[in-house]
Amino acid sequence: MIKKLRIKLIAAAMLSLLIVLSVIIGIAGIINYNNIIKEADDILEILAENDGRFPKFFGAPEEAESIADRDVVKPDIVEESEDFVPGGFKDEQRRFMNSPELPYESRYFWVLMKDADTVVSVDTGRIAAIESDTAVEYARSVMSGKSLKGFLNDYRYRVHTSDDGSRVIFLDCGRRLSALKSMMLTSALVALAGLLAVLGLMLLLSKRIVKPVAESYEKQKRFITDAGHEIKTPLAIIEADAEVLEMDFGENEWTDDIKHQTQRLADLTKDLIYLSRMEEEQRSVQMIDFPVSDVVSESVQSFQALAKTKGKSFKYNIQPGITMYGDEKAISQLTNILLDNALKYSTENGTILLDLKKQGRSIRLAVENSVENMSKENIEHMFDRFYRADNSRNSQTGGYGIGLSIAKAVVEAHKGKISASLKDENTISITASMQG
Repeated sequence: MIKKLRIKLIAAAMLSLLIVLSVIIGIAGIINYNNIIKEADDILEILAENDGRFPKFFGAPEEAESIADRDVVKPDIVEESEDFVPGGFKDEQRRFMNSPELPYESRYFWVLMKDADTVVSVDTGRIAAIESDTAVEYARSVMSGKSLKGFLNDYRYRVHTSDDGSRVIFLDCGRRLSALKSMMLTSALVALAGLLAVLGLMLLLSKRIVKPVAESYEKQKRFITDAGHEIKTPLAIIEADAEVLEMDFGENEWTDDIKHQTQRLADLTKDLIYLSRMEEEQRSVQMIDFPVSDVVSESVQSFQALAKTKGKSFKYNIQPGITMYGDEKAISQLTNILLDNALKYSTENGTILLDLKKQGRSIRLAVENSVENMSKENIEHMFDRFYRADNSRNSQTGGYGIGLSIAKAVVEAHKGKISASLKDENTISITASMQG
């Protein structure tokens, strides 16, 4: 149990850290990607409004007469520009006034088309990677779609319609996207290194974290075992005294009740001690190869008559010749617990079905029985200690709600799993799958 608690603690910590890092990296990636799109769209808007060129006040190379002209934004040039707005520049233009190198950094091309098939002109002078034929192919691909902006490979495009036709402008975002991918990959590698570092720390510290729980759990098991052995003696004395009273005064309802309740308490004590021992990680049990088909058949034979006397239908299907490496007594008790549980809690005149077969390397033992008013909440708590779903019949069944907890401990001691499920509204199935 403590080992599983450590594993769950480490898994929860690692999963939480993974989710947090993934969200942080994801948000950072989305923000940077959106910034790339926003910047590209702003540049494309400027190019679209200026017939595929940067305006003069950007110091665009095709408009500048010399290096000196590009270095200085002349007032008379600004006033002659069609993009001049009284009182200042347009918002996008104002934004890029702080980046005079923008026209030299931007790689773009455009294709002017009369319609989806007719090309008016092509300009690939500001990019080296694209030839005119490729530019026309890209433009036609964009025109055949319905989107006026988007990505085609690493190129952000925009379609601007004017009297001359539709100008499809492409801006190369390859370097920005490549930088974003590199950043995301680096972040992922750093996050992975962080996860491994935290995993190492959790492996070192988790034992210390769960140490108080482990000590408390060990004390609890020791108390149950010690108290169980101490209770046995007074129970034996009470039972003997009841028998003496019967010998002196004869049998009566009081002595019968004393003997009955003493036996119930003795059974409960025995079950608690057995459960405590089964949950010990280093318990001393005799693991041998034994014919599990024969062991289950013996349990079935003992329950057949009991089921018949209670008017319940009992069917079974046991695959012969199955052998298993494990604790023969524990598997016998597992079978008895499952059958006893089905017999107690099945409906009046209900049906019980046991199935034992080998599936690959696993051995599957399943017991089904008819039920009434069984909910999913009951199923979830089925293997909890002292839990009984049918409160109205507790006094009739005489159970303690500990049987399935023992069954779970037996299955887990054999490296297996046990589960309960509703096959339909009126049938519950408890399945134990163990290594062969």
